[in-house]
Amino acid sequence: MNKNLRWVVLFAPLILFIALAAFLLKGLGSDPTKLDSALINEPVPAFESVDLYDTRIAYDESVLKGKPMLLNVWATWCPTCRAEHEFLNQLASEGIPIVGLNYKDDSREKAVNWLNTLGDPYTINLFDPEGNVAFEFGVYGAPETYFIDEEGVIRYRHVGDVNARNWQSTLKPIYEQLKQEAQ
Repeated sequence: MNKNLRWVVLFAPLILFIALAAFLLKGLGSDPTKLDSALINEPVPAFESVDLYDTRIAYDESVLKGKPMLLNVWATWCPTCRAEHEFLNQLASEGIPIVGLNYKDDSREKAVNWLNTLGDPYTINLFDPEGNVAFEFGVYGAPETYFIDEEGVIRYRHVGDVNARNWQSTLKPIYEQLKQEAQ
């Protein structure tokens, strides 16, 4: 066997191992709640959706304009959504407008029962049983929360639950900045 080929055969597994280890170590340091979105600083995508409570009422992207607000993607099958729901009720009681997007839920009735039982923090409830609206937003799963400015531009995307800790440290300053820009 050629001497050079012998070195390649000998070190190829080691080089492959080092490359794989470097790739995996890079993933350990990443924050799973930070997923880039192509829609940041872009207008909310065009959509049509019906109201969760009354499917005769239709909405489009214009409901996400006029003031800074949050768009929260949730579902009854999502345990993390249940965990964040009480905090969303608290935010709503403080006057923070939140539009809910019920995403691929088992049934409309189950979602309505959830809100009737746990409280309804949403100013508007969009019903998205097929996930078509969520697809336009690039939703990976639930919960996800979008921060939208008064012009209807998506300014921030949060993956995971909204809770007191991340609200105080990260999300509230973003919302407060959107409010200041709107004045």
